Amino acid sequence: MPQVDSELFDRGQFQAELALKASPIAAFKKAIRTANEVLDARFRQGHDIRRLVEARAWFVDQILREAWARLDWGTDADIALLAVGGYGRGELHPFSDIDLLILLGDADHERYREPIERFLTLLWDIGLEVGQSVRSVEECAEEARADLTVITNLMESRTIAGPEQLRQRMIEVTGPERMWPSRHFFLAKRKEQRARHAKYNDTEYNLEPNVKGSPGGLRDVQTILWVARRHFGTLNLHAMVGQGFLLESEYALLSSAQEFLWKVRYALHMLAGRAEDRLLFDYQRNIAELLGFVDSDPKRAIERFMQKYYRTVMSIAELSELVVLHFEEAILGDGGSGQVRPLNSRFQVRDDYIEVTHPHVFRRTPFAIMEIFVLMAQHPEIKGVRADTIRLLRDSRHLIDDDFRKDIRNTSLFIELFKCSQGIHRNLRRMNRYGILGRYLPEFGHIVGQMQHDLFHIYTVDAHTLNLIKHLRKLKWPELAEKFPLASKLIDRLPKPELIYIAGLYHDIGKGRGGDHSELGAVDAEAFCVRHHLPAWDTRLVVWLVRNHLVMSTTAQRKDLSDPQVIYDFAQHVGDQTRLDYLYVLTVADINATNPTLWNSWRASLLRQLYTETKRALRRGLENPLDREEQIRRTQSAALDILVRNGTDQDDAEQLWAQLGDDYFLRHTAGDVAWHTEAILQHPQDGGPLVLIKETTQREFEGGTQIFIYAPDQHDFFAVTVAAMDQLNLNIHDARILTSTSQFTLDTYIVLDADGGQIGNDPARIKEIREGLVDALKNPDDYPAIIQRRVPRQLKHFAFAPEVTISNDAQRQVTMLEITAPDRPGLLARIGRIFLDFDLSVQNAKIATLGERVEDVFFVTDANNQPLSDPELCARLQQAIIEQLSPTRDTANVPPGSASRRKAAASCEPQAASAGTPGARKPK
Repeated sequence: MPQVDSELFDRGQFQAELALKASPIAAFKKAIRTANEVLDARFRQGHDIRRLVEARAWFVDQILREAWARLDWGTDADIALLAVGGYGRGELHPFSDIDLLILLGDADHERYREPIERFLTLLWDIGLEVGQSVRSVEECAEEARADLTVITNLMESRTIAGPEQLRQRMIEVTGPERMWPSRHFFLAKRKEQRARHAKYNDTEYNLEPNVKGSPGGLRDVQTILWVARRHFGTLNLHAMVGQGFLLESEYALLSSAQEFLWKVRYALHMLAGRAEDRLLFDYQRNIAELLGFVDSDPKRAIERFMQKYYRTVMSIAELSELVVLHFEEAILGDGGSGQVRPLNSRFQVRDDYIEVTHPHVFRRTPFAIMEIFVLMAQHPEIKGVRADTIRLLRDSRHLIDDDFRKDIRNTSLFIELFKCSQGIHRNLRRMNRYGILGRYLPEFGHIVGQMQHDLFHIYTVDAHTLNLIKHLRKLKWPELAEKFPLASKLIDRLPKPELIYIAGLYHDIGKGRGGDHSELGAVDAEAFCVRHHLPAWDTRLVVWLVRNHLVMSTTAQRKDLSDPQVIYDFAQHVGDQTRLDYLYVLTVADINATNPTLWNSWRASLLRQLYTETKRALRRGLENPLDREEQIRRTQSAALDILVRNGTDQDDAEQLWAQLGDDYFLRHTAGDVAWHTEAILQHPQDGGPLVLIKETTQREFEGGTQIFIYAPDQHDFFAVTVAAMDQLNLNIHDARILTSTSQFTLDTYIVLDADGGQIGNDPARIKEIREGLVDALKNPDDYPAIIQRRVPRQLKHFAFAPEVTISNDAQRQVTMLEITAPDRPGLLARIGRIFLDFDLSVQNAKIATLGERVEDVFFVTDANNQPLSDPELCARLQQAIIEQLSPTRDTANVPPGSASRRKAAASCEPQAASAGTPGARKPK
């Protein structure tokens, strides 16, 4: 503990102030307030964080002793005040738990009941929030025997006031000879750690990590010390060097990492004004500034700070694994003399863990650095690497240089890893954790710990990359065949599956350098293939996949898949069936590895539709594209077969179809055309709006719910519909808006429930939706109120100026509005209201939500069903959308330059666009 610090606590002055006041509360509160101010000022000035957390504990010691001394405990009092837990270690952050144990010599609680109550009341009155327990020595033994948390807290006890002999008695009766021997304690702590890691999805890379509890957090360091203390007695972090559990360099790294996390935690508590250990978006920007991460672009400063954080916790996780393996051998094992099975002259397996046959393996045969991971993939029964061998790997990383990277033995071994039937992801992850992967592939080393400050990418780039490979591997699992039926079938058909893993490894490797990461990654991928002596065909495929890994998802989400030209253009871009198969599988894995919430039934069905239509185009031959007229004839013929079989008169159907226009048959399947036609013909002309809802009967994981609306056309139809759907808690994922020659609207919406799930076959929910829409559309003047829902906390921290681009599509005679804006509740309803105010008709829409942002495309016409031609009108429309969708923020949270960007976005004018659908905006 620190020496006397009169600036932090002046005992003489404190005693003088106590003497002047009738009540001691004011003096105590002033002392606490002064200490907090002094410590916070020191933190901002960059004082040593260890001294700060120890100084706070020392100060609390003084306050507690003063408070304890005010009570009459009697002569020869058999009672003591102990600090336990983190406070017992002498470490306190601004709002850390102050855990106290009032320890009694015997079980006679009544003897000290009154002074204990007065003591705790005083602590409460002065604003010192403590966690306390009152136990006798024997009661401590009973509680500790039954509770792992209790024994852990008691191990870290200090006497603050009262006889030290009481604590010594307590330590004796709770020692490993009496309970929780080191073996049982270690097993329990290991189980506890695994459960805690599982709570955080076993990753250090959460968007808002918990500095204390997440993998690689402070709790992992404390777990090491608890186990060591239980097994060896009193042992601090540096003493583990002498015991052989850590090298001096490892101790320095672990100590430095702990200090960084302490700084982060101190800043978190100080900024939050409470015991907050989650590194929330609310605080990341300010903490980055406090710790010296400054950049002209605040987002970049946050990303640099978080990269430092992720690399720090990764190093803690790596060293924690190393020490825990040492503990397993020392505490659970028999000194490493278990059964040994040779693998080759360099490696053997001892107790299911691989190890080197002698300590000079890596120095004498550097290629063994790569070989060990291939051996583990080839022998899945191997549970991991023994601790000494991990340390040798770490110490041999300097051998990985340019000559090592060019060595045919190393390049062959690395490619061999991708050809293994299992263990690819697991061993790439080990290579990354041990610092091997980033050394062997320097371009990968640049993305380790690199985050993107948004809600779309919830992992760092390296974690996402390895997660993608994990998802590729999972596609082979039979239990996932139902969720990913097409991808699961295709991955087994790929002629060289190792190529998709290589493409996955490189698909995002160009991020963080500026420029198009797909193009940058393609250059790196080509260099990799050449260095690893891949055949020309393999190289071309890998490079093409990296360059085009976003094309399929953007085409499916941003373009009109009912347009034969879109399918033909995509098929021409892909070129052949093999590329299509690889790209589809890579796209599915990429989406799922980016953010689990992105994969919903509608996105799945879009990708499947694009794959299926493209496959047909490729089979037909790119020299024989399917034209619009042929597709319309096919759809009508198939629909008519269904209708006639169901008893519908052919003439009635064809008479109705004559009014619907070509686009209707391009955008709907034959089954949907038959379903709509039959319902329309049976619907009374004066029966009000017809609302059809297709119950979800297909695969559980694919397809949204289709809502079809047929009613007399009116300009407010889209606005009223989307507002009503918002009130019904529906998320719109696609909108197809058509008007017949008889001035009836035929609108089709694909929706999911607000939580991303399907509506399914719930009759009550379907009835609620149908009645709600019919009521709203019958009474459009009674416009549904746009629900004012609270913007989720996370969305508030990703505010940016909306961007609106307006251009005319000369071929289709519509105006295209591309809107990129922060997501918010009721956004689509707000856009619909603006269209209503400007008297616009929506002809089609593509809706995409990507994390914290929406990227929507609308095709609109004016009141005369013509494209917008007045530049002034377009400018006003553009400004209205920007103003309506701009997030309301405190000026302190407005990123620099937002206002100017908003002005620039509002200055663009309508312009001629090339024929076809809008260019796909890259979502990643």
